[in-house]
Amino acid sequence: MVLFAIPGLATLLLFQYFPLLGNVIAFKDYQPFIGIKNSAWSGLHNFTVVFNGDPAFVNALENTLTITVLQVVFVFPAPIALALLLNSLGSERLKRLVQSILYLPHFLSWVIVVAIFQQMLGNAGLVNNTLRSHHLHTVDIISNAHLFKVLLTSQVMWKDTGWATILFLAALSQISPVLYEAARVDGAGPWRQMWHVTLPGLRGIIILLLILRLGDVLSVGFEQIVLQQGAVGRQSSEVLDTYVYNNGVLGGEWGVSAAVGLVKGLVGIALVMGANKLAHIFGERGIYQS
Repeated sequence: MVLFAIPGLATLLLFQYFPLLGNVIAFKDYQPFIGIKNSAWSGLHNFTVVFNGDPAFVNALENTLTITVLQVVFVFPAPIALALLLNSLGSERLKRLVQSILYLPHFLSWVIVVAIFQQMLGNAGLVNNTLRSHHLHTVDIISNAHLFKVLLTSQVMWKDTGWATILFLAALSQISPVLYEAARVDGAGPWRQMWHVTLPGLRGIIILLLILRLGDVLSVGFEQIVLQQGAVGRQSSEVLDTYVYNNGVLGGEWGVSAAVGLVKGLVGIALVMGANKLAHIFGERGIYQS
């Protein structure tokens, strides 16, 4: 069994932990053509962009937080609601069929998902062509900077809500039918059964996933945003991940971008540890025991 674990462990070390050593360039004036070792140390100079309020960084941070709030409020509860609806279906065959259909978008790449939305909602897409054929005003969605964050949220919901129901459906299957029978005997209807039996049964997995989501709170979909950034401009679409890419890879500010990425990772760790401690205070297990 140990030998079977070696390939996975090696992959984890090689692609997740070993690259962490590269964070040293956050403290250097890194120049790719002379390498990390020969680049001069700059101390905390690269972090001034974070703590002195660089306008581009502040804009990226504001966009990131706005998108994060939208996704926590709308995307996170969606799989819970969908799992409850699927669980209420009486036919197991119908339930499996609906699940299979809802899982499919998860396996599409963001290139395909963005292309589908452009074909549907773009200026020459299905919706606008239908409006034109009926002599109605067209709607600007794909290239509308004001609707960009809503568009991102809707894309994430369409792509991943079905797949995310797996854990919640598994948790629902572990709730004892005796609890529902007891609730019905006490006169509880479907809504009260959901409130007093179903949701308490899901509380553990909801808190666990919410804690894990907090650790990734400042990462809101690099590939998804980069593919659509040209249509709306960087002012409304720049987030921390694209800021690191645009300023580091494209702009040559490697040290500054590494500093921003390092701060982002440290904030994520702090949020996970704080949320996990809060979960322990309220009697939940969280993701680890302190």
